[in-house]
Amino acid sequence: MGTVSDIYDPELYVAGPIHEIFAGLRRTDPVHWQEMPGEPGYWAILKHADVSHVARNPELFSAEVEGVILENQPPERLEQTRNMLLMMDPPRHTEYRKPLAEHFKARVVGDMEDRVRELTRDLLDSVDGDVEFVHDVAGVLPSQVVGGLFGIPAQDWPSLRRWAEQSVSQQDPDLVGDFDVTAELTNMAIYAIQFSMARREQEPQADLTSLILGGSFGGKAMSDLEFGSFFTQLVTAGNDTTKTMLSSGLQLLLAHPEQLAALRENPALIPGAVEEILRYANPLHYFRRTATADTEIRGVPIKAGDKVAMWYTSANRDEDVFADAESFDIRRNPNPHLSFGLAQHFCLGVHLARLEGRVFFEELLTRFPKLEQTGDARRIRSNLNNGLKSLPVRMAR
Repeated sequence: MGTVSDIYDPELYVAGPIHEIFAGLRRTDPVHWQEMPGEPGYWAILKHADVSHVARNPELFSAEVEGVILENQPPERLEQTRNMLLMMDPPRHTEYRKPLAEHFKARVVGDMEDRVRELTRDLLDSVDGDVEFVHDVAGVLPSQVVGGLFGIPAQDWPSLRRWAEQSVSQQDPDLVGDFDVTAELTNMAIYAIQFSMARREQEPQADLTSLILGGSFGGKAMSDLEFGSFFTQLVTAGNDTTKTMLSSGLQLLLAHPEQLAALRENPALIPGAVEEILRYANPLHYFRRTATADTEIRGVPIKAGDKVAMWYTSANRDEDVFADAESFDIRRNPNPHLSFGLAQHFCLGVHLARLEGRVFFEELLTRFPKLEQTGDARRIRSNLNNGLKSLPVRMAR
């Protein structure tokens, strides 16, 4: 392993996650200090047990103080995002999450299976032959599912997708183009606020929007502004991570044809395959916290105010937790990966993501007996998003 002094540089991740570097650091420097250009550096937490420790102690490692990305945000941007669940600490986080959690339980999400399957079938019926899988297939389904969940009109689903994709592409010049990311997020929030105002004038419907507008959060109703922030987070999170799960998942299966054949032969293996896809190609490299008091991890002193990054890409390959951690194995069991987070911030949409993954691969493998990658995949330039921006595939019925 060569000496690498900068695990922050987004350019490093274009060729793929830096697993060899992380493996070396887990052995020699598992609480690793990393400098950053133009602002204070951060502690990269690389072991599974230590990432779990940070996640389980929100009073010591705060999401609310400075947000969840490594770059310090200007105060107005922090204020804009303070109503996202992702950026809340207890007790506020608990007050906002608890009324929603009931509606994301496995039983409730299970009732959505027919609808998710219908959307998946319609999508797969519309593609054939040579496709750019990330954009033409994997990127379409999540915004439809989340849009339907909120009761957003179908004609607006493409707008949701565009906003969500642009909001997570800010480190990749190819994807950002001429778009102002903050402006796009603002546009999505404005859309949500206007949608919320219109829905308050109507009879409640059987969807998440009516549930939220009729609920109590911290002892009061959610304002239209708060709804805008909340909506922005759920749409963005639901879109990008699921798109990555589907596209990275197909890429992995095509690279392991014997495991793809096993799934075709026995679809009961698909839920386990989805978990291994999430471990092996976790959609997000890290989330940040900020230390609220002096502490230490593995004897390394961490000062109040220090940035602390929970590095899922490293924790999910921790040799102390996963046997043969560098191998992709759809039969891996147990599989305690951290791709959905942990503790208070364990992903609210976990059951929905698993449902989308299972249904998608069931329908894909049933409909297309021949699938092959026809060229090189291209990865997004990002140290946060661990995804593909193109995957050329030939799909034959």
